[in-house]
Amino acid sequence: MGSNQSVSREDSMEKIANILKDPKSKVLFFVGAGISATSDGEPLIPDFRSPGTGLFYNLAKLDLPTPESVFDIDFFSENPQPFYSLCKDLHPTLVKFPPTRFHYFMKLTNDHNQLIRIFSQNIDTLERATGLDSDKIIEAHGSFAEEFCIECDEKAQKEHFEKQLLADEIPKCEHCEGILKPGIVFYGEQLPDRFHECSDTDLTDDVDLCIFAGTSLNVYPFAGLASDVSDNTLRVLINRERAGDFMYNPRKSDILLLEDCDKIVDEIAELCGWKDELDKLVDQHKKERGQHAKTAKEMVEDMKKDKKLDNEIKESNSVIGDLVEDIGKLKIKNQE
Repeated sequence: MGSNQSVSREDSMEKIANILKDPKSKVLFFVGAGISATSDGEPLIPDFRSPGTGLFYNLAKLDLPTPESVFDIDFFSENPQPFYSLCKDLHPTLVKFPPTRFHYFMKLTNDHNQLIRIFSQNIDTLERATGLDSDKIIEAHGSFAEEFCIECDEKAQKEHFEKQLLADEIPKCEHCEGILKPGIVFYGEQLPDRFHECSDTDLTDDVDLCIFAGTSLNVYPFAGLASDVSDNTLRVLINRERAGDFMYNPRKSDILLLEDCDKIVDEIAELCGWKDELDKLVDQHKKERGQHAKTAKEMVEDMKKDKKLDNEIKESNSVIGDLVEDIGKLKIKNQE
């Protein structure tokens, strides 16, 4: 059955607001890069996959095996410089991103309702920056919140890591001199155990509302959570376009709000009577940390200017060139 298109946008918003106005309501959020991509209509943090503007699209302009190599654990183990070159424009220690209206809306949901959990695909730690308790947040793909050694698995001291990062060095473990890596889930690594544990326990029949926002729902296992929502629970998609299970297995009760995430929650907050609280939180944080990130194109341009990265690429190409030359000499010798 398809989603209920006969219900007006206004009625849909009222339905969501009525659930949220009940302090006993149990709510879950499932969010992706779209909730951090803009703030009050202005660009904030670029996503990964958007054609033309996404990070992977722009990383294709660098001389790397693939754009995704920057976040591949095997490639990182051999050559961490591309990641740390990009890191200069992404790491919260170096760039103070402000949470968006959507992030603060989730904080208000926790204050007014029984927020069970936020399942986030984002690595930017902006859910934490709102003041939400970390127990309420599942960073499904890890985040910049902690750093670990890829050799001995020891957790790094924050000051030790940040001192090297700010000195424009590859951070090394103080125990074994192995390379330090933020707790981001790279390609080739498993998702955190807590993701699987909480996804098993949180999606119960008595959940009232599940809001999916700013996500393409095409990266598994995260994308599979939409189909795990109970038939007794209202599913809502706030996104630029229909996605995942909302497209392939829509339910008659689904609510689709295919617009800007901040705009939608602004309207819902108004209906809930939370608008003044939301404005106050956003304005306060703007004064403290109002900083927007560069575009993905600008980030990659910065990487091109990074002499350390340039040397790494040249050295890599030199090794490949020597290998090709050696193979050529071997062929000539065999022919003789």
